[in-house]
Amino acid sequence: MNGLIIALWILIFVVFYAYLGYGIVLYCMVKVKRIFKGKKSAQPKNAGYEPEVTLFVAAYNEKDYVDAKVENSLSLEYPLDKIKQVWVTDGSDDGTPDQLKKYKNQGVEVYHLPQRGGKIGAMNRGIEFVKSPIIIFSDANTMLGKESIRRIVNLFSDPKVGCVSGEKRIFQKDKQSAAETEGIYWKYESTLKKWDAELYSVVGAAGELFAVRKELFEEVEKDTLLDDFIISLRIAMKGFTIQYDPEAYAIEAPSANVKEELKRKIRISAGGIQSIIRLSALLNVFRYGLLSFQYISHRVLRWTLAPLALPLIFLLNAGIVFLQQQQTQSVGLYEMIMAAQVLFYFMALLGWYLENKEIKVKILFIPYYFFIMNYAVFLGFKRFLKGKQSVNWERSKRAK
Repeated sequence: MNGLIIALWILIFVVFYAYLGYGIVLYCMVKVKRIFKGKKSAQPKNAGYEPEVTLFVAAYNEKDYVDAKVENSLSLEYPLDKIKQVWVTDGSDDGTPDQLKKYKNQGVEVYHLPQRGGKIGAMNRGIEFVKSPIIIFSDANTMLGKESIRRIVNLFSDPKVGCVSGEKRIFQKDKQSAAETEGIYWKYESTLKKWDAELYSVVGAAGELFAVRKELFEEVEKDTLLDDFIISLRIAMKGFTIQYDPEAYAIEAPSANVKEELKRKIRISAGGIQSIIRLSALLNVFRYGLLSFQYISHRVLRWTLAPLALPLIFLLNAGIVFLQQQQTQSVGLYEMIMAAQVLFYFMALLGWYLENKEIKVKILFIPYYFFIMNYAVFLGFKRFLKGKQSVNWERSKRAK
């Protein structure tokens, strides 16, 4: 009995720490650092630092977004003569390359191959066409904030910075759906990233908008699923930091529905497992110190132990309640924990039902979304083991 109780509380702690506890610990560590070193400025003062940059877009069948994306890029607050645009459109057969050629005289370069080799294949191939010292990667269907380039470049004025992650923002409509709760999730993630950066380094960049020093970019394995994550952390493993500015942002619509959001998260989960294996050296706290601590706390636990702990907590809790009832012991605490779990999963199930009925009950979105996130990890792990996750673009449908 005591063994079951100890195991239950250990697993509860793992889940709590992975999703909330690390945020509390991180906040305290940042506060202590500020006491001794003062608060770190979000943006260094370096108005004269304006190196040439290349906006790099790996696109597959993005004709509908081309005009808006190019116009957005040309409207950013940065000297136009120092902004190059490189589009790699491998496999596109919807007219995307031809649509882009209209902008040839405005600094847009298009490199197309009829064969479809996936996003990472396009990135590896296209990098040879980049001559700028800073490469800014973004997706074709995301629009950048007006000062995004300026703010990213400012952070690179520090030679210790090897990568800069922008913020992914979700366009919120008046009426939310469960899929749109990802906006709430990303706000929480943004806060953690700000604290991670202030403590030492962000642990992974957002593919919607991130930048690297050209000299630090290394080709990634062709079957890589989370290219942004692998590229950025391998740079951090060289001793450089990944910094973050929430005012350098890329905005996109939420997933059209939970089915589409689940598809996206399954791919991310499969990629997360793949990344943990390929970055296994980063688990060595004695070698990478604070970076390893941040990586394990913020990423590894969410892709491994935390999701696995959830069903085990339910089963252990049920077993403890049953055994204590058999022994006629007081089970008040564990009955309450069991009741809380049943209520949580019931709310998630109800959220799923009402979502399918297109009935909006905001209080149910968070348990539903949390459940979907963790359920996706199990499906992603299964897909990873079977080796059935394609590296080709499988863009989720977005809300209009």
